[in-house]
Amino acid sequence: MRPPSPPSRTTTAVRPTPADTGAPAPRPLEIRGQLRRPLALTVAQLRERWPRHRAEVVFDCATNGPQRHTFEGVLLRDVLDAAGPAFDASRRKDRSRYLLAVSGGDGHHTVLSWAEIDADFGDAPVLLATAMDGRPLDAAGSQLVVPSDRCGARYISTITGIWVGTCAPPEQP
Repeated sequence: MRPPSPPSRTTTAVRPTPADTGAPAPRPLEIRGQLRRPLALTVAQLRERWPRHRAEVVFDCATNGPQRHTFEGVLLRDVLDAAGPAFDASRRKDRSRYLLAVSGGDGHHTVLSWAEIDADFGDAPVLLATAMDGRPLDAAGSQLVVPSDRCGARYISTITGIWVGTCAPPEQP
């Protein structure tokens, strides 16, 4: 059994990262679902439109053991706020019903709840990374970074899409 990983840290005030000019950029990440303004964004657009944050993380990878990385990116909640989720923002219970399904180009998927990233609930500083360890991710695509996770399963690489919405409520007996 491995000893627990040290906690991850997220800070703000990141210097601009130069764009990678070597390889062609992957297709834009599409944000869709129950939104007022669906978006399609490149890594460069993420970097240009929202304040950048830095997260120094340590997580356990099932195949490669502990991983240590520094990610730079934008807060997922800032980007999703710009897409205009179709809930009533003044109603906490309305917001708490929303789910976020994130898909990666490598076939990996994960689900988060809006409440995890909402400032009134979990306030988790989940990032859409634009750089990893000082290297821009323009050619590889954005990566989902969940600094509070001790396991790396929700670190989704090459994000291709984020769906925002509610699932059907459970049936009543």
